[in-house]
Amino acid sequence: MPVSVSPGQAGRIISLAGVTLLLVLFIHIYRASESPSSFNGSSKFIRPKQGGSLKGIDPLLNDIQPPTGGKLWGPGEREHANATLLMLVRNSELKDALGSIGDLERTWNQKFKYPWTFINDEPFSEEFKAATTAAVAGEARYEIIPKEHWEVPAWINKDLMDASADYLTDQKVQYSKMVSYHQMCRWNSGMFYKHPALQKIKWYWRVEPKVNFYCDIDYDVFWYMEDFNKTYGFTINLYDSPESITSLWPTTLEFLAEHPDYMHKNNALKWLTDAKNRPEHNQKAGGYSTCHFWSNFEIADMDFWRSKEYEEYFEHLDRAGGFFYERWGDAPVHSIGLGLFADRDKIHWFKDIGYRHAPYFNCPSSPKCKGCEAGRFTFGADVEQEDCRVNWFEYVGLD
Repeated sequence: MPVSVSPGQAGRIISLAGVTLLLVLFIHIYRASESPSSFNGSSKFIRPKQGGSLKGIDPLLNDIQPPTGGKLWGPGEREHANATLLMLVRNSELKDALGSIGDLERTWNQKFKYPWTFINDEPFSEEFKAATTAAVAGEARYEIIPKEHWEVPAWINKDLMDASADYLTDQKVQYSKMVSYHQMCRWNSGMFYKHPALQKIKWYWRVEPKVNFYCDIDYDVFWYMEDFNKTYGFTINLYDSPESITSLWPTTLEFLAEHPDYMHKNNALKWLTDAKNRPEHNQKAGGYSTCHFWSNFEIADMDFWRSKEYEEYFEHLDRAGGFFYERWGDAPVHSIGLGLFADRDKIHWFKDIGYRHAPYFNCPSSPKCKGCEAGRFTFGADVEQEDCRVNWFEYVGLD
């Protein structure tokens, strides 16, 4: 006997079937990605029995030294690597930009004199150019983002974008109605390395206005990355707001269904899918832990973003519309891309670089650091649990 099904019921059945398919796919990918040696983590690190806070037991409380295992190049010992310091900044942010520039020049770049590339979605003022040129030891370059890299794509439905912004605002997602913030997240996720001025450059150190650097760094970080065969360097590792990225992981699984061979054998999948500390995050984000490298600090190889795997992944995300219908940030997008498609052993924690982007710190115990309390993660006790390094240390290690 035929059974009648309403359009609404049919939609729910199809949605349930889709979710079931994604779960089956994920289990297959998860098992296929593991090898006998996978995810042993670091034998030196023991996860806290409860929660993710490292207060009082932070590895940064130990004596922190520069990386070991090979030659670190000091000032004047080698020509520049193919690299730039990179800042996305507006004219109105000049004061905060000068603060960040001053800190990084004082602690590192006065010694190495790498060029700065300043990028804006509108022309820089003469005041901005004069002040920043005077503040840097190397060359200062000023670039404008091509309109086609910044504007909201034609395939985005504006009515749906506006309605989504209202919903996200009700969910207390920050910057939901700030279109320029969504544009910035998309640009940082998959457009910045396409800028004509960066096409021939390999390495970049991302710097944002209103950040601090506390420790003298006496080696060339770009040559460290190249000589030690690293892909990406971070300082801070956090949980994201799951309400802002509810469909990012399911959309990622759709991409993996089409390209299961793109996953690196030595991936960081368990870090991406951990649910021990924040199970509610994992649940709301569809199976994603929401752990991410806080991308306001990045020392990285642009050739990774230019790779076939990442470029196709970004294109898939871009067409899905989540940069505008939700608030997908470049931090989780970069982190998922790295966790899936990069060798996790090529991702480096710069524990020796003292850094702050409010309200979080990376503060090493070192005589080379001033103005930063060793082991402090944040000034706010209510956000201690936002630290996701526990997962990284357990599944990947302390290096």
